[in-house]
Amino acid sequence: MIAVRPAAPADGEAMSAVLTASIRELCTADHRDDPDILAGWLRNKTPQMVARMFDRPGAALLVAERDGEIAAVGCLNGPDEIGLNYVAPAHRFHGVSKALLAALEDRIRLSGADVARLTSTGTAHRFYLANGWHDAGPAEADRGMLCYPMEKRLR
Repeated sequence: MIAVRPAAPADGEAMSAVLTASIRELCTADHRDDPDILAGWLRNKTPQMVARMFDRPGAALLVAERDGEIAAVGCLNGPDEIGLNYVAPAHRFHGVSKALLAALEDRIRLSGADVARLTSTGTAHRFYLANGWHDAGPAEADRGMLCYPMEKRLR
């Protein structure tokens, strides 16, 4: 069973582990095992940096639990922007990311925004397209990777 809930500071270490494993193991097409790209991407995914995310104005952190463990981490950077949606490798293809995405979209709807925004990795791009998101411009180079600005009309 999958349950999505607001994250708590006590979840920080588990959230960091999910973010780090997801990036290292699932996003290899993006970072290509380049140590410089990985170091830059993982720099703010330590338990200490995750703890600081709770203090960011406008941020809303969510976790999805599957079978009692934190399986995915999501974040809104403001009322209409998804900043994070990462799944632990062991929980990939079990509906966890989809459940988390739906919860993030619901929060955006509740904020009153008509359109949601995010920037996707190459790895997640097909996932978002399959879930009703559309490219909002050309792919952009960022820290040695291609990122895809995307949006979805929610109303």
